[in-house]
Amino acid sequence: MNAALHAPHTPWGRTIGLGVVLSFVVCIVVLAFSWPSVTLDPKNVPIGISGPAQAVQPVEQALNEAADGVFDLQEFDDRDAAVQAIKTRDIYGAVVLGTTPEVLTSSAASTATNQLMTQLHTQVLASAQQQADAAAQAAGAAAPTVTVKLTDVVPLSDNDPRGAGLAAAALPLVFGGMIGGVAIAFTVSGVWRRVVALITYAIVGGLAITGIMQGWFGVLEGDYLLNVSAFSLTLLAMGATIVGFASMFGRPGIAVGPVLFMLIGNPISGATFPKEFYPTPWGEIGQFFPPGAGATLIRNLSYFPDADSTFPIVVLACWAVGGLILTGLGHFRNEASVGEPETAPEAVTA
Repeated sequence: MNAALHAPHTPWGRTIGLGVVLSFVVCIVVLAFSWPSVTLDPKNVPIGISGPAQAVQPVEQALNEAADGVFDLQEFDDRDAAVQAIKTRDIYGAVVLGTTPEVLTSSAASTATNQLMTQLHTQVLASAQQQADAAAQAAGAAAPTVTVKLTDVVPLSDNDPRGAGLAAAALPLVFGGMIGGVAIAFTVSGVWRRVVALITYAIVGGLAITGIMQGWFGVLEGDYLLNVSAFSLTLLAMGATIVGFASMFGRPGIAVGPVLFMLIGNPISGATFPKEFYPTPWGEIGQFFPPGAGATLIRNLSYFPDADSTFPIVVLACWAVGGLILTGLGHFRNEASVGEPETAPEAVTA
């Protein structure tokens, strides 16, 4: 009698096949999270250069030869123009040549590019000192000590000088968007109830996350409500997409969220490294997913109010609206299929 209660054993073929499939899934997860870090290689990082033509030309030539395509040099009329370009996130830093050479950087834009600009500062200082030594030797005079100023135009918060807190918030935000979407898809029925649950979750979640990141930890700056809107829109974009696919395809649709956001979008989001560090075109592709667009929008609103945030807002809005549309379509499609009258069988005539 007890034997009858036991479920039949899983066939050996299915057992081995499941083990192979699961190991393949693990390999994909490892590849998704390790590949971007392993292949990081800065290329065409936009930086500015300003100064007299006779000073700019040799520096440009030296950088192009030594950096091997790392920098995309853009000339500016003066220091003020370069500073404004940094504040609008058109460039990550600049070299200002003249009577007092200066290297401009922006740690709030990226700690990785800030390190590049710090290294560039050392190179510019060494080059300027060599030129001064050569001129002094030719004139038979003592060589002066050259100084090159390093200025952080847009620094990180004093509570997060290395940017660790801002970067660390990216992964929990992705988890938060997915958890909300999965929970609502499983527990809430009715299209309008799901929509209200998503919007409520996004707003309350945005208020809570911003309160922690800005009010408690102090790793964000800028307007509190604007930062709330960035977090809320990001949560809504991911949550609505998951609920939308679940409404259309049932439980299998819930798997779309982890695949799109965790395995694809998060590793190339640019939250830790800028898009110029990823192999082309993956850095740009990452900005079309909610993790990348959300990270960019949060950084812009917090530290770069002069930057144009239209693109990340549009990306997040498209994901959010698309998810809500799928939620409605799935609901009404299911209602239509349930409400279809049964077709009476045709009468059999003799």
